[in-house]
Amino acid sequence: MHISLSPDDIVFWQWEFVSINATLVFTWLIVLLLGIGAWLVTRKLSTDTQISHWQNLLEVLVVNLRDQIQETSGQNPDRYLPFVGTLFIFIATSNILVIIPGYHPPTASLSTTAALAICVFFAVPVFNISEQGIWKYLHHYLEPNPLLFPFYIISELSRTLALAVRLFGNVMSDGMIAAILISIAPFFFPAIMQALGLLTGLIQAYIFAILAVVYIGSARNENYESE
Repeated sequence: MHISLSPDDIVFWQWEFVSINATLVFTWLIVLLLGIGAWLVTRKLSTDTQISHWQNLLEVLVVNLRDQIQETSGQNPDRYLPFVGTLFIFIATSNILVIIPGYHPPTASLSTTAALAICVFFAVPVFNISEQGIWKYLHHYLEPNPLLFPFYIISELSRTLALAVRLFGNVMSDGMIAAILISIAPFFFPAIMQALGLLTGLIQAYIFAILAVVYIGSARNENYESE
């Protein structure tokens, strides 16, 4: 039995060097699904005591995300909520949909996880520069000695690589284990693996989002500690 290690290996259409693989197809399907879902949930928001189940679910999600960001960073969560919430919802949805036959999570592709990690990489200076100014932010790279500047850059790059590889490895390994167990006992393991897949998918989304908050918040705290 052939097991695809990545949705990049599943090519639906190709013309010379241009190809459309499962990673692209399912990424855009998730974006479309989330876009339509967001419109449906928010089009009739209400402040009454009686609200829809979907609005209630949305409020629970937002409140919990705000609390987690507040506890992790010790800062105002409203600045980070749109970015971190988008990361969490995209990764969680991507992982949860594995229960659908024929679906391949984009997060099992290194290109997807690398793109998400790069977003976090650029979010760190963007958030901190917008709050502190560019000179104050760059100054912490020169403390306590300007000779350490290259090591700070290497640290930032290695952290981004670790973030991408970690999510990719966990999602890919979950898919591999599920495929192997299903091939051994196809009538017993599918239900168990689907339940475990939902749990681990949510955990991976949570960890990625929390690490993003930690990376963004740590740069700010380092600046204040150096003052």
